[in-house]
Amino acid sequence: MESSTQSPTQSFSITHQWDGSSIDHAPIKVSLLRDPQDTSCLLLETEAPFFNNPGRPQGEPGLPYDGLWEYEVVEAFFLGDGEKYLEVELCPHGQHLVLLLNGVRKFYKTKLALDFQATINTDEGTWKGRAKIPLEYLPPGVKKFNAYAIHGSEDDRTYEALYHVPKGQYANPDFHRLEYFRDIDFTGLVSSNIASKLWDNAI
Repeated sequence: MESSTQSPTQSFSITHQWDGSSIDHAPIKVSLLRDPQDTSCLLLETEAPFFNNPGRPQGEPGLPYDGLWEYEVVEAFFLGDGEKYLEVELCPHGQHLVLLLNGVRKFYKTKLALDFQATINTDEGTWKGRAKIPLEYLPPGVKKFNAYAIHGSEDDRTYEALYHVPKGQYANPDFHRLEYFRDIDFTGLVSSNIASKLWDNAI
């Protein structure tokens, strides 16, 4: 198992590529934490090698950047009832992309605001990021999770997954195969009575 389930912190290490193949670098770490200073948010932290490939997106750090998945990113997915899910993409250069989806690849809301800071340590070749996810972004009945990472260019483009698909079953990576997401314990991380108007019109 690639996770630690002690609440109120959930910590994960991405140790495989999307198809179950081994990675050739230190694992990318993703953690979910209750924000001790703001009960309306969930903290998402990442610690990863800094590949610097592809290079820096043109967008301003701290703002949403459409198409961020074409760059170096760490992604977290939160799945709730009825194939409603939240996708959070974090870039070492400070850009982010937050998407609400109502059905597989069906965008419901895009480029939502996010309090996100990233720091690159060029001496160590690593980067760290911390995002404050408003609880209202989480889909109703959230209970499943997956995390991914992407880096490299062209033939060296690498796709990694916390919960990967069975080896040899698919020809290409697809991070929206929701059936491979797994239950995690959100107890202690978020309130059980989250009420979000953001999802009111999602049918």
